[in-house]
Amino acid sequence: MNTTLKKIKNIFSDNCISIIMNTHRTKPDYLKDALQLKNLIKDAEIRLLADTGKKTAQNLIDKVQALAEQIDHSHNLESLIFFVNENVAEYTRLPIQVVDRVVIDNTFATRDLVRAMHYEANYYVLVLSQEKVRLIEASNDKVVKEYSKPFPMENKQFYSRSKPESSIASRQSNLIAEFFNQVDKELNIIRQSNPLPVLICTVEENYPEYIKIADQKQSIYEVFLNKNRILEKDHAIISEAWKLVESHTITQNNKRKSELLKAVTENKFLSDTNEIWKAIIEGKIQTLFIEQGLFQPAIIENDEIIYVSDIQKNNNELIDDIYDELIELNMSYGGDVVFLPKGELTKFNGFGAITRY
Repeated sequence: MNTTLKKIKNIFSDNCISIIMNTHRTKPDYLKDALQLKNLIKDAEIRLLADTGKKTAQNLIDKVQALAEQIDHSHNLESLIFFVNENVAEYTRLPIQVVDRVVIDNTFATRDLVRAMHYEANYYVLVLSQEKVRLIEASNDKVVKEYSKPFPMENKQFYSRSKPESSIASRQSNLIAEFFNQVDKELNIIRQSNPLPVLICTVEENYPEYIKIADQKQSIYEVFLNKNRILEKDHAIISEAWKLVESHTITQNNKRKSELLKAVTENKFLSDTNEIWKAIIEGKIQTLFIEQGLFQPAIIENDEIIYVSDIQKNNNELIDDIYDELIELNMSYGGDVVFLPKGELTKFNGFGAITRY
């Protein structure tokens, strides 16, 4: 997810096609996903033919259809996104619900990728024992995947059950520490491309020992899932892990809300879209706040953002979602974004920003 965002977030070119749709994990529901994708591709084709030359439109649609043929819908998660232009043809699956839509712009619609990373709780669970270690990636209470290489890691080299070895406590501790150190190095290699926080699942004696050798202690949850679950099914482990992560997520979300309320009292809050846009360009915006599911087509005319309705989508100058544009722009200036549940920003029409000063 994070790797895909890094690849496409700074691409700027004509006819960047983003096809965004909800999908299903289980049969028979996922059997309907191919038809929905076909309908969205047809929508993209109609719009391209209206806005570009026939040859350009056909070349792009051919790339979209070729990408669609690669999809095995039996592996679907909650949603699927296509990113296609003259030089790019990629897709990604996300473990979050989205709004089905086609976006054709001079940048790709990355908002749902950002939301998946910031609004949903994405994390690793390191299932740790002194003999074997597993690594599972999760989103909320769902398993995204369990790593099959280099995990699971087995402590064949350092773990000793021999009586003479086990009788020397300090030697045994050193052997375990060395194994944990190898595990930590492999974990951090994976985290380089997808830097998610880590929840450790282990017995009480192992947690402090792992923390001692961990290179990135700040990325590990201060709580841990207490039990040896090395033989349990991945979904059973994540079901229990989510209870701890959810509590942490609620605490963090409340902290961000308090930042928002404090900014309002200190007159460091903006809610007018045009004011926010100009402040982003001036580098004044720290954090954007937006309600989940909020979208708004717009055009920029005479240096002003003007909201338009969906029925005006034949306008060549149309921005399919102005909020997505502002999120990407603010991120390019080093700002961040917080997605809040629907109704949290009602008095600000669902969108606002905290200024740096």
